[in-house]
Amino acid sequence: MENKNNVTVFILLGLSQNKNIEIFCFVLFLFCYIAIWVGNLLIVISIVCSPLIDQPMYFFLNYLSLSDLCYTSTVTPKLMTDLLAERKTISYSNCMTQLFILHFLGAIDIFILTGMAYDRYVAICKPLHYTIIMSRPKCNTIVIACCTGGLIHSASQFLLTIFLPFCGPNEIDHYFCDVYPLLKLACMDTYRIGLLVVVNSGLIALVTFVILMASYFLILHTVRDYPAESRTKALSTCSSHIIVVVLFFVPVLFIYIRPAETFPEDKVFALFYTIIAPMFNPLIYTLRNLEMKNAVKKVWYHQFLKKGQ
Repeated sequence: MENKNNVTVFILLGLSQNKNIEIFCFVLFLFCYIAIWVGNLLIVISIVCSPLIDQPMYFFLNYLSLSDLCYTSTVTPKLMTDLLAERKTISYSNCMTQLFILHFLGAIDIFILTGMAYDRYVAICKPLHYTIIMSRPKCNTIVIACCTGGLIHSASQFLLTIFLPFCGPNEIDHYFCDVYPLLKLACMDTYRIGLLVVVNSGLIALVTFVILMASYFLILHTVRDYPAESRTKALSTCSSHIIVVVLFFVPVLFIYIRPAETFPEDKVFALFYTIIAPMFNPLIYTLRNLEMKNAVKKVWYHQFLKKGQ
């Protein structure tokens, strides 16, 4: 059968049809977006301009913050613009581009979090071999592998979607373009494609989440015999990582681990990994980490002293 595609523009239904709620959401998300930029840039500059960049954990955190900035910027500006618009539209090509970039950066986030967990596992469970295992070339290789994995995941999601025929309804019940809402609009049987999406997104997220939690369980088990000071430092670092992992993965699993079906709650859960997690990551990593707090103070106090002279 010939692949037909009569749709050139999609209409995004957004978060709400109530104008007052939309104005409130605009103000809220504007604050969130500013906080995301300020917080993540603060982390990036503080790490790059301090000796922390030589430590693998902060090397990965630097890339996580950069990825978060790009990830949320793929969705949030468009969301805020649509909240003030009478008609929320996105062209077919822009929709496919947004889908590709979102899954690319989202997968990079997931894989970098895995790299950070591996770094903590080696540091705590194999401290004598840490400098050899987590050398700078090895860290660079891990980051390249994260980007490659993100590209493979995103390309497969994109290929599953780009050939879908859209010949009727063009209203997406979401505030951005994603696979499941698009499958709902396709004028063909998408059951098998839905299963492939579950494998490519849901299963990958589930396996990664289980590996992450297992690694942190091993770490917590290992630090039981450590001295009180070392144990407190390890627990503080790992608890920050666990909070970030849960905040990101639980909403992702809720949406992608089930068969191709959409619920109104999906839009609320999607806010957690598109806006809320990138906003709270800098707070979690900075407030609960003494080294990070000291680096922020040194870098920014030094800048202010320079200006004062």
